[in-house]
Amino acid sequence: MQLTEERTRPARARAGAGEPGAGDDPAGPRAGHAAPGAVATRPAALGHVIAEAKGGCSLCFEHLYRQLAGQVVSYLRWHRASDPDGLTNDVFAQVHRSLGRFQGDEAGFRSWLFTIAHHRMIDDRRRSSRQLPTRADAGVDESLGCGDVEEDAFADMAGDQVRDLLAVLSPDQRDVVLLRIVADLSVEEVARLLHKREGAIKALQHRALASLRRHLDEPAAG
Repeated sequence: MQLTEERTRPARARAGAGEPGAGDDPAGPRAGHAAPGAVATRPAALGHVIAEAKGGCSLCFEHLYRQLAGQVVSYLRWHRASDPDGLTNDVFAQVHRSLGRFQGDEAGFRSWLFTIAHHRMIDDRRRSSRQLPTRADAGVDESLGCGDVEEDAFADMAGDQVRDLLAVLSPDQRDVVLLRIVADLSVEEVARLLHKREGAIKALQHRALASLRRHLDEPAAG
């Protein structure tokens, strides 16, 4: 399976429990945070759960948290947030406060959730930059390289390996890769979140994957 700029949404296994029925525990057997370094797969059919959570069902909101918090934590962790777990709790607290005003389907909910997470990450980065000297990310010649990277290989890598890969990307490229692979958002959703055109997102993704391929090929070349 390859992630390329032509794909509108990364392909994911839709395994897992379906929508909770009456008397069922919405948390389900798949509840829990993703393991550190893992790219969580998208849970199946959350539309009904979102609607019930909007109506005040606390168990349904807990189900949303258990299904999606792992991806939010991973997204914040790869962005080197100061406290990924604490920020994730802040994200879901904001979601809980504003959920009654949310309008949209499951895809819209995921996009909204990661928009909140992205803004929290930016706020955290700004706070950190005021407190400690920062080392700017090394610039990357985005015109170099070509090719693409196996999405499954990226998902299976240990945390330190993923950090090493992300370190070779420019900030814009890193944003796109994490939103596409970890958050599992479409090109259109990423473009809307980052306030860029879809063509720019595709270009950043292509250049990011080319840089990752070059980085992965370096040991073999040496």
